[in-house]
Amino acid sequence: MSQKFQASVQHRGDVSYVKLGGVIDEDNELSDLVDKIPSGTAVIDLGEIERINSCGVRDWVNWLSKLESNGTRSVLVECSPAIVAQINLVNNFTGSGVVKSFYVPYFCPECDEEKVLLVEASDMGPPPHEPPTCRCDECDLVMDFDDMPDSYFAFLSNQRKLAEPDKINGAMKELARGSEAPQGAKGKVKSRQSAPQIGAPGSKPSVPSLPSIQRTSTQPASTHSSGPRLPTGKSGHPSSNPPLKPGSKPPSQPRLGGKPPSSPQIAANMSMRNLASAPAVAAPGKSNALVFTLVGILVAAIVVLAYLVLTK
Repeated sequence: MSQKFQASVQHRGDVSYVKLGGVIDEDNELSDLVDKIPSGTAVIDLGEIERINSCGVRDWVNWLSKLESNGTRSVLVECSPAIVAQINLVNNFTGSGVVKSFYVPYFCPECDEEKVLLVEASDMGPPPHEPPTCRCDECDLVMDFDDMPDSYFAFLSNQRKLAEPDKINGAMKELARGSEAPQGAKGKVKSRQSAPQIGAPGSKPSVPSLPSIQRTSTQPASTHSSGPRLPTGKSGHPSSNPPLKPGSKPPSQPRLGGKPPSSPQIAANMSMRNLASAPAVAAPGKSNALVFTLVGILVAAIVVLAYLVLTK
């Protein structure tokens, strides 16, 4: 017997229990099992079939035809997802046999685990067929169905009714004693073999970092910053008004409403601004002409102010 294909046959009355496993390809030995299965009912367990190629499908169909020609009725149990895929693709894959139970594939995105759940075909009910709920054995969350319901359960639309179900169930319980789990409650779990990828199911989504919020500093800017430094107000923002020097008066603000200022008053204001902006004491070494100019401006300003006071 080939290492990649395994087969065993047991008998109970006119019921034969045939268990197949591994890969069904061009190296299968199905033809050697024909003489080991007498007429009656052959319960074929396909739960351990991992893969079947085109050559295996051809030999499988021919093998079932030989069994049926010998008067053997086939009942397929625990059909693996690989077998279910071929049942939906090949019209005569089951021959005149009946699918009693099959595995439904599931996937848990949190634990990165795969699981197949054994389902009885009679429990699926009429179409449209929906996968039953399956929970993860690790996190106990509801798992995702790992296929398309319309295509995976398509074979159930043409499903024949199983004859003598009680007789077959009794024979299966006796012949399949010591298996992994009781019939109808089997669930196989395996991890995905592919390496985890960034953003793949099972990896925790990374939370994007929020931009840091800095409070507005109330201290003046560093002296090492390039460019001129603007004066700041109480709120820490640059002020639109230039700083006032000691002893100078703030510039007059325009009044809303009322009479507009007269031309002498404008001249006086301009003189006062010029006086305020001039340095209080001339630096040593400056020409005396600058001193006389400032004194003349001051005298002119006094005269204008006196004129405004006397004319009111």
